[in-house]
Amino acid sequence: MSENPTGLGDLLDRIEAKSDTSHRITVGEMADAIGARTFAPFIIVPAMIEISPIGGIPTVPTILAMIVMLFSLQMAIGKKHLWIPARLERTRLPARRVSAGVRKLRPVARFLDRWVGYRFPALTNGRMSRIAAIACILLACLVPPLEVVPFATTVPMAAIAILGLALLVRDGLLLGIGLTVSLGAVAVAVSVAGRIFF
Repeated sequence: MSENPTGLGDLLDRIEAKSDTSHRITVGEMADAIGARTFAPFIIVPAMIEISPIGGIPTVPTILAMIVMLFSLQMAIGKKHLWIPARLERTRLPARRVSAGVRKLRPVARFLDRWVGYRFPALTNGRMSRIAAIACILLACLVPPLEVVPFATTVPMAAIAILGLALLVRDGLLLGIGLTVSLGAVAVAVSVAGRIFF
């Protein structure tokens, strides 16, 4: 197994393999399984959880957005190793639910792994990866005010998932698409906020 996941399917394999070993899995154990030298999975996973029906639970989108911000900020400032706060690292998740979530994501992973990956990889390095990280931070900031509208938070979190996937599979074309979708997500958020608050 390579140090870092090579695609979405590989990422799900690692999470599922770890969740099969116990009744509960900590965030720290999941991080060890994924590989603590890559930030992309820790941006993708919270975003994909939010896009699922779990994202409709009050306060969950905001918590997941804060996790995205934590890891995106580390990537934006150029940290080489992932840092996870001790309290978050010790957080336990029900392994059975984790496995069930992984199974539901399998068809999506198979489709994406078939069609994305390693196009213009130079565009996912250095400055562009930091730009993507900053975009993820800004998108995550849109989530808390959008929680007042059911599932409106899915729009910025979907853009975050695309950016994270582009970085994971080193797909510069997908990164460009993700940044374009991010602009659309901002426009949607501004429109929704205008209707609610003005």
